Amino acid sequence: MQRLIIRPEILGMILAVTAYLCFSLLDTIQKTLIIYYSVFQILFIKYFFTFFLSFFESKRKKNPKFYLSKNWKLQIFRSLLSLLESCFFILAFKYLSLADAHSIGAITPTIVVVLSYIFLKEKISFNLWIAIFIGFIGVLIVMRPGLTVFDPISLIPLIAALFLSLYQIVTRKVSEKDENETSLFYAGIVGIFSMGFMCIFYWKQIDIQFIPFFIGVGISYSLAVYFQIIALSKARASIVQPFHYTLIFWSIIFGYIFYYDIPDLFTVIGAIIISSSGIYIFTKK
Repeated sequence: MQRLIIRPEILGMILAVTAYLCFSLLDTIQKTLIIYYSVFQILFIKYFFTFFLSFFESKRKKNPKFYLSKNWKLQIFRSLLSLLESCFFILAFKYLSLADAHSIGAITPTIVVVLSYIFLKEKISFNLWIAIFIGFIGVLIVMRPGLTVFDPISLIPLIAALFLSLYQIVTRKVSEKDENETSLFYAGIVGIFSMGFMCIFYWKQIDIQFIPFFIGVGISYSLAVYFQIIALSKARASIVQPFHYTLIFWSIIFGYIFYYDIPDLFTVIGAIIISSSGIYIFTKK
């Protein structure tokens, strides 16, 4: 019997789709939890699992000194950015549909390119600037500023996208000297202590029916991050990253199944424009 062999890049793409499916499941669960519990409780559980994921990854890569960072100050800053982007995205899910939040949040890869130009002095061609401009047009279509439909709450996922973009820029710098497991360890430590402190003031008793939801947050996030790490080890980032836009696809499906949300025409058109410009940027970088 002939053994089935999957090319590494194909496997990377499959794992990327799986990772973003897990991220979408995470967001779906968080959208329910944020109605009843504080964002600090949700994030505490999330980073509790992140902490243990760092141990799992260190064992897989046989790195016993994964807790030692060559730039611990930058690691802490990166971890704080992770907390901020997570906080704003969860708040966005409380007030907006999954499709709307993810459509606006999908501008993140485009913002990363702009920030790379500002902070990392990376060159951007004229065509890429055009694609970036078109991507922001897509965001404006979703948000509809100046129209009666516009809601200032739609700025929340945009702020989240900005923090996520900064997080990715800092992650790029950190990864030059530190491994993934080291970054996971610091994110877990900073998240546990900071969110644990905030939980003292905003803790709500967890009903037994919501315990599976909190466990689901930890498991779905851990699987998402793990699959993403493995995907990037199998395929180039330029191949893996465009699958980020499948988040919009999954959010529409899960939004309809669990919350009966149907995106309007503006959201669909804006999401297509944002995704198209982002994929073009990835393929031309």
